[in-house]
Formats: sequence, C-alpha cells, structure tokens
Amino acid sequence: MRVALCDDDRQEREKFIEALHGWDPTRDPECFADGASLLQAARVSPPFTVAFLDIYMLGENGVDIAKKLMQVSPETDIVFVTTSEDHAVDAFAVGALHYLVKPVTTEKVREVFARVSERQSKRRPAVFIKIGRGQRLIYLDEILCLTSSDHYTVITLVNGEDISVLKSLNEMQAQLDESFLKLQRGLIVNMEYIEKMQTDSCQLRSGETVLLSRRERAAIRETYNEWVFRRLSQSRG
Repeated sequence: MRVALCDDDRQEREKFIEALHGWDPTRDPECFADGASLLQAARVSPPFTVAFLDIYMLGENGVDIAKKLMQVSPETDIVFVTTSEDHAVDAFAVGALHYLVKPVTTEKVREVFARVSERQSKRRPAVFIKIGRGQRLIYLDEILCLTSSDHYTVITLVNGEDISVLKSLNEMQAQLDESFLKLQRGLIVNMEYIEKMQTDSCQLRSGETVLLSRRERAAIRETYNEWVFRRLSQSRG
C-alpha cells in the first residue's frame, strides 16, 4: 500500500508522519512539497492507495491538484488536510474520501484508513491484517489459501509469500467472501485457484493436490459446483 502526503510545510509533514506512526509505526508515506512531484510519482505502478493533500500551498490549491491526480490515478483515494473547513464543499465535489482539519491526530488517521478499507473492499475485496506493530492491506484475490498453525493463521499468497497472522482460522474466515472454501480441518482455499475438483481431492493451479475432508466431501463438492455455476451465470449475463 502506497501512501502519499503533499504539503509544502516541512513541520506539518513531520506532524502528519508522527500521527500516522501512532496508527502504524511501520508505515512511511511518500512526501511531496508540490503537486508536480506528486503527480509524477502517481504515474508509477502500483498506484497510491491514498493521497493526503494540503489545500493551502504556496502558489497551488490542493483541490486543483486532486482533479489532476484523479485523471492520472483514478484508483487513488484522496483526503484533504487543511486548517479550515472553507473548501469542504469543493473537496467533496471532486469525490474526496475525507476532509481533515489540522492538527492531524492518530485517531483521525485511524478513521481515514477505516474508510479506505471500506471503499477499497467495495472496489476490490480486501482485508486489513495486523503484522507485528504494523498493518497490511491484502486483496482477497491475491490469497491462494489459509492454514492454521498453533494460534496463528498462515496466509499464502498467489506469489508464494506466506504471512503469519495472530488470529484463528475461524476468525480469518469471517473476513473472507464466498470465494473461499474450507476443504479440510485447518485449510481454506480460494476457489478461484482450484484447477480441478475430484471425488476425494482437488488440484490447485499451483499443481498441489489437496485431500477433501472425508465427512464433508459431498458438501464441499456441492458448494464448489454451485459457486462455479454462479460464476458462469454472471459471466454470461
């Protein structure tokens, strides 16, 4: 997750970073003192998840910068940070996610990222997970499977990365959508990555073969077949 901060006041940038670190000490924003440098960085992939823009900058207006940013990176959520509410109407007119009045506090930052998570989930389902003292946004379509390990859940991504989360498998399952299916005790798989479903096992796109729970085989196959049918119906519609 890329976070941008555009403010021409160094002290204000430092205060913002302090508030951000109160929410996630591992999260460092990419800081910019003018709109041009922000827009140039926004053209680099992956896009910024969220950009915090000061409205009152020397010779520039944050609302105007936001309009250009939306053209360059429409996926980026925009949050205005300013000293007054004078431009609140203009801010929301360009589709801003939020409008913060300085001073920025950790509580305000926490609220912003809760809104980011909610909006991002509607666009592309995702979960925020806590890793150590930090936070991480993981899109559900990047998850291959989840396995239980003691008091942890290991999330395996499609790129092969494993992430350990201090949550039970059941707790994690509650945050997933209908694309995920429990194949056996301690294992949940993203059905998007099932290559072939068989009588007592299934083959994943990674080439791995997974045995199905003996007691739940029929129910698992039925759930998978219904999911495939819904996907086919949606694609035809």
